[in-house]
Amino acid sequence: MQALSYIEAGKVDVSDVEEVAPASGEVQIEVAFTGICGTDLHIFHGSMDTRVSRPAVIGHEMAGRIVALGAEVEGWALGAPVTVVPLDWDGTCPACLAGNRHLCHNLKFIGIDAPGSLQRLWTVPARTLVRLPYSLRLDHAALVEPTAVAVHDVRRANVAAGEKALVVGGGPVGLLIAIVAREAGAEVLVVEIDPYRRELAESLGLRTIDPRTEDVTAAVTQWTAGAGAAVAFEVSGAAVGVTTAVDAMAVRGRLVLVAIHGTPREVNLHRFFWRELSLIGARLYHRSDFERAVDLVAGGVIPVAALISAVEPLSSGAAAFELLEAGGVMKVLIDCQS
Repeated sequence: MQALSYIEAGKVDVSDVEEVAPASGEVQIEVAFTGICGTDLHIFHGSMDTRVSRPAVIGHEMAGRIVALGAEVEGWALGAPVTVVPLDWDGTCPACLAGNRHLCHNLKFIGIDAPGSLQRLWTVPARTLVRLPYSLRLDHAALVEPTAVAVHDVRRANVAAGEKALVVGGGPVGLLIAIVAREAGAEVLVVEIDPYRRELAESLGLRTIDPRTEDVTAAVTQWTAGAGAAVAFEVSGAAVGVTTAVDAMAVRGRLVLVAIHGTPREVNLHRFFWRELSLIGARLYHRSDFERAVDLVAGGVIPVAALISAVEPLSSGAAAFELLEAGGVMKVLIDCQS
């Protein structure tokens, strides 16, 4: 069976892997489409070699149909369209017992710590499945997982209707956050240096600003009549992104940390003290975030067609990574059945 595996830094390759039949409590999915995300790129760059066993089948932004059921699996039918919450928690650690299973102390992320969805047939625990409408295109449904990230981030921020929300970083997750925050009633401004990303955001009705040519703090001050942004999402992963967000925030504003910062950052703590700011971490998602994401994608709130830049066959999986490396694209999907 064909799969796309991470081999070493800068190299992925298609190879034959053994098909895994579903054991008790598991299902086998015929994967239709898998999206490549920022985490997959981190793996591709070799940044997660201490965590990822090689060769490793990666991928987790997916949609497909059930083709086999293990023993004791109830409530699911062959052919049902599904996506997967790619989290495997132990259920016994303090975080799990406190109701925060997505932050399990011993969490395994399926697609990083266990084989992922960049293969034709994928076997996973039935409890990870999320139902999809039969009417929803499976290439569109591959964006449910990143939309769930955005739903979780906006919920963590407690975004309220009428608030001014600043999104620093207009990549796929940044744009999804902006769209979900707008759906929640916020007015949104996206900070992004890349012209392609700004143009796409503007085509979706979002207001943007180029921090290389405009003073973001001054622009936000004017936009908010001197108040500052009630909430800012840091999605850029850059040190300057943190500074930009903090400087633009209102009194008692909330800074939501979305991007993964691999190194410590300097933060203007005096600004936090002076304006009584709050820092909120936002990591992964709950099942309810997935269910809300399904509704947003299926309901047309998420402009999926505009966000999917290219679809590559599984046999040309390396080309998909090359496209993302080159830039000028948003979401790239891999057709796992082509």
